Amino acid sequence: MALLEVLDLRVKYGNIEVLHGINLRVNEGEIVTILGANGAGKSTTLLTLSGLVKPSGGSIALRELPIHKIPAHSIVKLGIAQVPEGRRIFNTLTVQENLNLGAFVAKDAREVKKTQDWIYALLPVLAERQQQLGGTLSGGEQQMLAIGRALMSQPKVLLLDEPSLGLAPLLVKTIFQTLREINGMGVTIVLVEQNARAALKLAHRGYVMELGNIVLEGASADLMANSQVQAAYLGTGSH
Repeated sequence: MALLEVLDLRVKYGNIEVLHGINLRVNEGEIVTILGANGAGKSTTLLTLSGLVKPSGGSIALRELPIHKIPAHSIVKLGIAQVPEGRRIFNTLTVQENLNLGAFVAKDAREVKKTQDWIYALLPVLAERQQQLGGTLSGGEQQMLAIGRALMSQPKVLLLDEPSLGLAPLLVKTIFQTLREINGMGVTIVLVEQNARAALKLAHRGYVMELGNIVLEGASADLMANSQVQAAYLGTGSH
């Protein structure tokens, strides 16, 4: 049984259809990446999975429970959390306060504390800067904070939109290593990423999107070896 199953998903912005009936499945414990050029529909796919955009057709199921008609905050409660593109942390709040906001669905203070301690152990840079304002952190630290904030809701599925955007290569490596550790702790990950090479190295499987359609899918190693993928996204191949 797939943890997350997307069938014939369609999304319109006004009269323009931007997703043309895509199918995706994500199994428990996997890291799945969605690759594609700008405007391919990758971010729209994530926003629809997290309930921020409503589909015009098709279905999304989390453990066979249909979630495509329920509000975004309820989807968080069911176990899907998103790290948005551009991080969107609260600049005027401290690291600690940003994390607290990520736990808005939690009822049990002890659980929240336990999750927070786990995040501080996983991301020690946040532990060192608990009382620092979010806006004073570096880009890489802000990305770590955005990931930590999403983890506060104890998600089963973590959606990440372009986590490496604007970061130095060394930081990208650190972020991806962190994602591997999070996955190792049992969190399933769906990753939208411009850096196709880093994404395919991390992910178990991948999908390639073009103009609102999925044109390729497969194991990461197969996609890395695919000449179309190499030419379009990995900068190798024919030239």
